[in-house]
Amino acid sequence: MQALQFSVSIPKWIALKALGIFNRKIFYKGPLAAVKLVDMPEPELVTDEWVKIKTLLCGFCASDLNLIFLRESPTASPFTSFPCVIGHEVCGRVAELGSKVNNIKPGDVVTVAPALNCAARQIDPPCPACSQGMVANCENYANGKLAPGMIIGLCSDTGGGFAPYFVAHKSQIFKLPEGCSPEEGVLVEPLSVGLQAIYSNMPQKGDKLLIIGGGVIGTMVLKAIRGLDIDCHVTVADPSAYAADLAKKAGADHIITDGNVFENTVRLTGAKKYKPMMGQEILMGGFARIYDTVGSPNTLNTAMRCLAAGGILSQVGIWHDVKLDLTPLWIKQQTLKGVYGCGYAAYKGEWMHMFDIALNLVREGMVKLNDMITHKFCLENFEEMIAVNLAKEQHRAVKTAVSFGNI
Repeated sequence: MQALQFSVSIPKWIALKALGIFNRKIFYKGPLAAVKLVDMPEPELVTDEWVKIKTLLCGFCASDLNLIFLRESPTASPFTSFPCVIGHEVCGRVAELGSKVNNIKPGDVVTVAPALNCAARQIDPPCPACSQGMVANCENYANGKLAPGMIIGLCSDTGGGFAPYFVAHKSQIFKLPEGCSPEEGVLVEPLSVGLQAIYSNMPQKGDKLLIIGGGVIGTMVLKAIRGLDIDCHVTVADPSAYAADLAKKAGADHIITDGNVFENTVRLTGAKKYKPMMGQEILMGGFARIYDTVGSPNTLNTAMRCLAAGGILSQVGIWHDVKLDLTPLWIKQQTLKGVYGCGYAAYKGEWMHMFDIALNLVREGMVKLNDMITHKFCLENFEEMIAVNLAKEQHRAVKTAVSFGNI
């Protein structure tokens, strides 16, 4: 089978970083490219608790783009294994079952929670994180039955969604409910990340919230808030008119497109602005909760200055080498929380995986996902897909995906 494989070494990393300054296509095109189409055998079941899945759709995530352009921190490298087939936002059809898998059958259409935690790695007892339901933050990503890898798409043993077949552990499999399309199924993973951001920083009635970034994850955070019917005021900040339009349709109360987050925070929350003798302004008062889906030095520093005393800032966007002025953190006694992947939470009196919560919201019509996929590509056109993702507003792209034409 043909698959989109990622691989990098220290010499290649140095060469790509140096030459990519002059031509960014070198990261995904040509002999030095970090990703290439390769011919490889279909993956085999790891144990009798595993499932082989025939891919229908695989979404292209911003983290995939960052991986290809080597924007990720090397700190995560112990928890990945190369070469690996990328792609973790997946929907597919069950092709083969291990003898100890009994909750699904061949032909079922499923989506897959990508985390390769203690259950997938056959580690018992599970680590403290997995025991608490934080299964996307497992402490054993480099241990157990599998090669290192936080998720499918970063593990050399499992494959990923940018291939006709991949394998997953039975604990990762979620059958799509009747009437749920593969297009919706492939978006369950980003919706679950949005839900995780909300469950780990739950708004209270009447709160004024800010979501920084109106891309896919920012929109999913907003859709999660509205789907859970939380009575709060939500502002979305994004310079893109196209993203602003998407946020408005998803239920934003206010949208900031002019880049002036400080003035809008003053107007919307009644905060007071103070100008230091040097440097950026700081607000006293502000938003009760902020969800930063970008995570850049600029957005994080701005968020902390616009967050109220005692407020909670959820850092959802993945960045590294961020320089922060921590003064707002201590002067306003704020909390900074990381968000990665998704785990379990209480929903309607039950302890449920975020994927189950997401599927319930979609089935009940509380969250609409069919406006998110704007572009589909065949695997052979992956270079075009990358180019579209580098110029999303120009192409009016939201979520792009690879389709394997067998839906």
